[in-house]
Amino acid sequence: MYDTDKRKLLSALCHGAIFFSTAFVSVGIPIAMLFVSDDPVVKENAKEAINFHFNVWLYGAIITVLIVVTLSLLLPLAGLGYLLHWGLTIWALANVLSDPDKPFRYPFIFRLL
Repeated sequence: MYDTDKRKLLSALCHGAIFFSTAFVSVGIPIAMLFVSDDPVVKENAKEAINFHFNVWLYGAIITVLIVVTLSLLLPLAGLGYLLHWGLTIWALANVLSDPDKPFRYPFIFRLL
């Protein structure tokens, strides 16, 4: 059996890495957890966090291009993007801390892993 507290901590660290940095640290921590941990739930949470962070980068780039092309007419779209980004991250953290035996799945993202 796997340690529940360790599972909670590592899973929350995978999803919460985006709070440290939106650049490479946000993906580096889940990648490290993917290779270091032997817990299958932590591995699934790490994969899901990596997929989510790549989606955040992709959607951020698309929103930036749309804002530039429309001469800032779609600037409110950036606010919506931030709300979704932070809201989904907080939802994931709450979920892995309240139910550590089940990996969290983000809705509406493309999964590469």
